[in-house]
Amino acid sequence: MEAEKEARDLHDGKENSQAGGEDQDHQVGEEPKLKDESLDQGGSEKEEVGEKEEQSPIEEVALTVDTSDDPSLPVYTFRMWTLGVVSCVLLAFFNQFFAYRTEPLIITAISAQIVTLPLGKLMAATLPTRKFSIFGREFSLNPGAFNKKEHVLITIFANTGAGSAYAVGIVTIVKAFYKRRMEFGVGLLITITTQIIGYGWAGIFRKYLVDPAEMWWPSNLVQVSIFRTLHEKDVRRKGGLTRLQFFLIALTFSFCYYTFPDYWFISLSSLSWVCYAWPKSVTAQQIGSGFYGLGLGSIAFDWAAVASYLGSPLASPWFATANVMVGFSLFMYVVTPLTYWSNLYGAKRFPIFSSGLYADDGSEYNFTRVIKDHSLQLDYDAYNSYSKLHLSNFFVFTYGASFAALTATLAHVAIFHGKEIYSMTTSALTSRKVDVHTRLMMRYKTVPQFWFLGMMFASMALAIFTCEYFNSTVQLRWWGLLFAFGIAFIFTMPIAIIAATTNQVPGLNVITEYLIGYVYPNRPVANVLFKTYGYISMTQAVSFLSDFKLGHYMKIPPRSMFTVQVLGTVIAATVNLSTAWWLLSSIKGICHPSELPRNSPWTCPNDTVFFDASVIWGLIGPMRMWGSLGQYNQMNWFFLVGAVAPVFVWIAIKLFPKQRWLRLVNMPILLGATGAIPPATAVNYWSWFLMGFVFNYLIFRYRKAWWQRHNYVLSAALDAGVAFMAILVYFATRMGDYSVNWWGATIDNCPLAACPTQPGIVPFLESCPVP
Repeated sequence: MEAEKEARDLHDGKENSQAGGEDQDHQVGEEPKLKDESLDQGGSEKEEVGEKEEQSPIEEVALTVDTSDDPSLPVYTFRMWTLGVVSCVLLAFFNQFFAYRTEPLIITAISAQIVTLPLGKLMAATLPTRKFSIFGREFSLNPGAFNKKEHVLITIFANTGAGSAYAVGIVTIVKAFYKRRMEFGVGLLITITTQIIGYGWAGIFRKYLVDPAEMWWPSNLVQVSIFRTLHEKDVRRKGGLTRLQFFLIALTFSFCYYTFPDYWFISLSSLSWVCYAWPKSVTAQQIGSGFYGLGLGSIAFDWAAVASYLGSPLASPWFATANVMVGFSLFMYVVTPLTYWSNLYGAKRFPIFSSGLYADDGSEYNFTRVIKDHSLQLDYDAYNSYSKLHLSNFFVFTYGASFAALTATLAHVAIFHGKEIYSMTTSALTSRKVDVHTRLMMRYKTVPQFWFLGMMFASMALAIFTCEYFNSTVQLRWWGLLFAFGIAFIFTMPIAIIAATTNQVPGLNVITEYLIGYVYPNRPVANVLFKTYGYISMTQAVSFLSDFKLGHYMKIPPRSMFTVQVLGTVIAATVNLSTAWWLLSSIKGICHPSELPRNSPWTCPNDTVFFDASVIWGLIGPMRMWGSLGQYNQMNWFFLVGAVAPVFVWIAIKLFPKQRWLRLVNMPILLGATGAIPPATAVNYWSWFLMGFVFNYLIFRYRKAWWQRHNYVLSAALDAGVAFMAILVYFATRMGDYSVNWWGATIDNCPLAACPTQPGIVPFLESCPVP
């Protein structure tokens, strides 16, 4: 991890390394004497360690995470189970409910984290304290004050419901887009197994990706900071605010302000002076539109637009943020204009920035003309007589970038981290130097490896049963599942290393689609199912490891973490699917704007992208898109570009060792920068970058004491305020269709940006002039 460490040193500035020291709440004490026997929740003493001798070598961690532990705090309490399960169910329901809407909203676990604190304290103040005996063990509904460890496990419960299970997209496209029948039980088996299998990979790699200090998982520091803010006594600085006071003020501001971009002044989500200056110019709006164009000069004054797709910029290390923007700028402002205005691949027939599917004449592609109704496979004769499938050039090159990011990830990890991984593999972890947090966690019983392996093999068996017994519905065979599992296993370690050190998670969605599209072509459901088992099992492993690191920082018994994560995942997946099934069955025309009433919100933007991918990679197939029969076969060179790019970086570092900025270059992040597009757009990237530059470069470098005290607290407050107001606005206005009509109530006032520019093409949008 030396490259990342030196990169952080470069951007931090050594002269500021002491700026935040006065904020530390830790006390200097003796090194903890760890007991020989493992404990689950035993012990009564609170241990603290000396900062100078035992502090984490990662500066952001040292500035944020406490170095003390009280193992006597109870975690398996009635309060934890009640609030945790309820939070999980509610977040899973609301996130799945909002996922189908034109403006999807993700309610994060931070919202539950805030709400459950007063509820936990209320339960501690009102529940009876009398002890009961159950199976010979004493139990109390109220074992004392509501504590931090209970709160962490409640938040982990909530986090399992903080989104929609990826596999629900398979159910949606089968029922809503392909209009085929699927049994609820089949959907449930697919949803649960795809969410659980990855935990097996996590168990295999956890000692390499959780215990080492270098694996610091930056996004967890937001949660750690807010837990400390809510539970620890904070001394008010002279003339200043406590962390809790700052949090409440920021949350109140975020809550009140979000009513403007969410309802009164929607244009705040994407303001473009270029479009206002040239309201009748297609080219100007292509350049200036933040949603449908290149986004030059566009900006969002909307935290949801800033953080919705790329995560909180306040939690992303500066060198990772810089790499993302360099990569995004390369593809958006060099590749896209050159290829579009040179009309490569007939690009002018289509919008300059779009994720749509198009026919030869520039119209939207009608997939029903090329599909066999009885088997849900490609009709080759119909395809040859209708049209090839075309994409916008930006969409094409984002796929090329995904190819490059995949091979760059493997090459980067091998070159820069290969020796360390080899050392970890050949040496016992206990023989290596560990930081304070790992030393304190050695008190607790670890999770036996057979727990992970048993769960993994049981999920695999259920997945194979589903594919073989219901093959007419899901199309994929048993050997395809084993292939997907192998891909996920191979990539979990390198991708988790990237996530643990940069806060960016390269995806496997494209390569999984690519491979199965060649091996088992022209079967769209098999393609997306293979992608889900290969991609999401890896993603779930990374998520599990990240949560385990949060428990590591907060000193939660590992077995408690494991139980809550697994149970919460099963509950959330069941609620996700049940909510989706209800909406798909009760809303006529859902996901089809032409079949919905005017201004209906049920347009399913994320599922539309998922469906488009099933057509590109599954129905039509990579052979007719990227192979010898396709028009985009040159994109395969990006695999080679990604493989050699980290080599050039490594050579440059060796040749110019004094040029320390070279160590900031991270090719997997740079080449995978456009991975969030679609549905993210240019305005999301620019707004995210500017916030990251201000907080994680300028403030971190020059006002480190303020950054240490308030940065992650501010991020959490902004998230929570937006989530609470979004729910309030929806139920207060959208249910009754109370709308506001003025120019500021239009998202991105650049209607001409989505227009084609090639003469002779009839635009499919009424607002477009005929070229």
